[in-house]
Amino acid sequence: MTLLKHELKQGWKSFLIWTISIGFFVAICVFMYPEMKDDMDGVNEMFSSMGAFTAAFGMDRLNFGTLIGFYSVECGNILGIGGAFFAAMIAINALAKEEKERTAEFLLAHPISRAQIITEKLSAVLLQVILMNVLILALSILSIFLIEEEIPWKELLFLHLAYFLVQIELSGICFGISAFLRRSGIGIGLGLSAAFYFINIIANISDQAKFLKYLTPFGYAEGADIIANGGLDLPMVLVGMAAAIIGIAAAYLEYTKKDIH
Repeated sequence: MTLLKHELKQGWKSFLIWTISIGFFVAICVFMYPEMKDDMDGVNEMFSSMGAFTAAFGMDRLNFGTLIGFYSVECGNILGIGGAFFAAMIAINALAKEEKERTAEFLLAHPISRAQIITEKLSAVLLQVILMNVLILALSILSIFLIEEEIPWKELLFLHLAYFLVQIELSGICFGISAFLRRSGIGIGLGLSAAFYFINIIANISDQAKFLKYLTPFGYAEGADIIANGGLDLPMVLVGMAAAIIGIAAAYLEYTKKDIH
């Protein structure tokens, strides 16, 4: 538990900055809704005529006149991209930073197995992701309450669950990559997150590319699909969680036998 506490203490500033930033912009979007909802009929008509751009973000299947339709696009993109970047960033450096910062010799000299090191570092990553999502969800609910709109509990919770699972999948994959790195991998983590995001956009635009949704965690975090189906696409979620498990397993296999410099 000592290493877990150290990891949390070391990363608390970054955690607060990302959580406050994402939560702030989500709240701002919610507060904008009452001022914009009277003009949403015109917005719906405008988006319906924008072709591929509309399909890319699922706006052709959403009603911007409803809070959840507005929320799933405006707040969903903030939470999706911001949360994915944060999860990838902390996971990709979890194991690699010991060699980058030349603290591996000090850490491995302690009476602690490499498997325990991996477990505590992974726990720190997952705990930060969980806490961030809980705090942002609480702030989101409070914001909706303050604008005196009815809270669409089912759709809202499923939407936040989907983005939480996106972050878990990215954390698992990036954590696995971290075990193979000897220097900072922030660029890799952020680049991977951005690539997954744009792969989902391509899958939305082209019917021939729909299969790509199984390759990106954003495929099961599509607000339009969640609202229309009343839940998540279970096969896609299972594929994503399998990818996370494979990444974590790779981290254990590699780091326990890795020649640490």
